[in-house]
Parts: sequence; C-alpha cells; structure tokens
Amino acid sequence: MFGVYIHIPFCRKACTYCNFHFSTNLRNTDDMIRAISGEIELTALPTQGIKTLYFGGGTPSLLAPSALKILFEALKEKTDFSGMTEITLECNPEDISIKSLKSWKDLGVSRLSLGLQSLNNAELQAMNRAHTAEQSLKSLSLIGEFGGFEVSVDLIYGTPWKTDQEWQQELEFILNLDHVQHLSAYALSIESKTQLAFQIKAGTVLAGKDERMIAQFELLQHEIQERGWEAYEISNYCRKQHRAIHNSHYWTFVPYYGFGPSAHSFDGHQQRYHNHANNARYLSEINAAQLPRIEERLSDADCLNERLMTGLRTIDGVEIAQLHRFHGDWERENRQQILHFIEQGLLYKVGDALQLSASGKLISDRIISDLMWVE
Repeated sequence: MFGVYIHIPFCRKACTYCNFHFSTNLRNTDDMIRAISGEIELTALPTQGIKTLYFGGGTPSLLAPSALKILFEALKEKTDFSGMTEITLECNPEDISIKSLKSWKDLGVSRLSLGLQSLNNAELQAMNRAHTAEQSLKSLSLIGEFGGFEVSVDLIYGTPWKTDQEWQQELEFILNLDHVQHLSAYALSIESKTQLAFQIKAGTVLAGKDERMIAQFELLQHEIQERGWEAYEISNYCRKQHRAIHNSHYWTFVPYYGFGPSAHSFDGHQQRYHNHANNARYLSEINAAQLPRIEERLSDADCLNERLMTGLRTIDGVEIAQLHRFHGDWERENRQQILHFIEQGLLYKVGDALQLSASGKLISDRIISDLMWVE
C-alpha cells in the first residue's frame, strides 16, 4: 500500500504567511507539467497498491484540466488505479465553477480541499489571498449544488485580524454546511522569511497574541464537540467516518512517493528523499533524465522522534511499543517527565499509548520537545 503526492508549485499571489515552495510566475506551467510527468516516468513505482493520490501546492486548481489529465495518464501508465480509495485536489475559491467541478470529477477526483482561510474580506486582504469572502460563499454553494465530492475546508485562527466572535461565526457557518465533512484549522505561525514575518518586524502588523490563539483553539474544540465531530488530529476535524485518508497515512508511516519541486517521499522504513525546492533546477535535471532528489537515511532517533511527534498530535496517541522499536530504554529514561506531565493533566496513559489532554494540546510542541530522544 502506498500514496502519491504531486506538488504543483504555482500560485496567483503570494500569501503573506506562506513558506511553502511556489512561484507566481505562471509562464512555465506547461514545462513543469511535462517535467513532473517525466519524473513519474523515471521513477520505479510499484505496479500495484496505490491507495491515495493528493494534488497539493501551490494551487493545483489553477491548472487546466488538460494539464491534470497529463499527470493522471502518466501515473496510470506506471501503476494500477483499481484499488484507489481517495483522490484529493487542493483548490481555491476563485477556481470553482460548475465547469471546473465537472472536469475534476471526470478525471476521478473524489475529494476537494478548499483553501478559504477566512470569511472576512479585511483579513483576506491582509493575508494577500486572491479571493474574496463573496467568492468563498459562492464556491461553497456551487460545490454543494454540484455534489459528489468529499469536501474539506481550510481555516486559519489566532491571527492579528480575527476576533473571537468572528472566529465563532466562521466555525458555525462552515460546520453547519451539510456537504462539508472535514475541517483543517491551523493556528497562524510566523514563519521566517515570509512577508508577514517582515511586516511584524517592521511594526506594520502587530503579532497575534497567545491569549487570542488559546481562546480561539478552545472555541474550536467546543464547536467540534457540540456537533459530534471527531478531533482526530490537532489541526484536523471531521464528521464520523470522514477522516482524510491520505494525510492519515503520513501520520501512520505508510510509504508515499512525492513528485514535483520540493516534494518528499518515504519508503515506510528509514529512507526518505526530497526534491530540490527550485523550479529551474528541477526542470533542468528532469530534462537531463536525472531525478532531482536528495536522499536521507533516518537514524533510530529520527524515527522515534517522528513517531512521537505525529502520534501525540492524533486522537490515538503514540504507542510506547512503537518507540521501543528504536530505543528500548525510552520510557525508563523519560519516566519522571512523563509522570510530571500526567500529574499536571497534560498527558494521559491509556493502555500502552500516551495521549495529550485538551490542555496538553495547547503546549504540544513543548511536551513533544521534552520527550524527544537526543542521542
């Protein structure tokens, strides 16, 4: 069993907070699609076992249907799609129309991840998003009218611009839509070298307060619980039986193949590789029939720490036995710290698994950092 991720490194505008790899120069789009198709051709993919396909970015929805079709055909020449369970396309509201929805459905897309981020025009402008709140509402309406897709919505909270009341109104609106089954809600993080980081440093934007992020996280947990949704990962929430299959595979270390600039791959054990995060270099190497990859062999400490980090973010927690595969003394060495977190009500031990409490999720990074194995 394995998944495939395809990174489309183009956006119409640069969001102020984003540090993903992308370009706003769309002139090389056709060349890039041919190159990604070429990378797929050069890769020794298993002929059986693909379960999920995810088009991320960047903004995959800005591609013409013919471009997406090239990528589908390249994959289908290498591997059998008969066992496919989920095909996700990240999309933005400005790209949604009945025509685009039909073309994606015809290609086999089964799930849409809609990047709203906010339903407030002032906040969207501050983020430098390419759509308006009105376009967001129209896109949601069109998707519901068309039907036939699993629908996930992305929202951001804890920003300098969103009040608690506005956040609650956004949540109530999205969670009350019958055709939305999944919500990815992210606390705003200030990433270095982004426009937002420079704005905050220059004083033109005030950084969001921790108190606001905490209050809005707690509002989110309340609204999710009120509706009987599942908080299955710190940033991911769904109606029962509607978890994101592809992303869940990341958290359970299922192998995956990544294609496109900056894409990552994992063999399910201790081997990773990632592509160069440079469009020109990626195109040059593929045109020379070379795979543009940097390989990394994970140490036992890397493997343990990754399982600790991803496991504690999920509803199921992390099984201690999984950590002991890489370091048999991990629990003994961390016993006092684990007991301390349990006594503080930040961590639970359920059977062989450690799980974060609601208050533990607020400081998850600190807890995970304190429990990591440093060789």
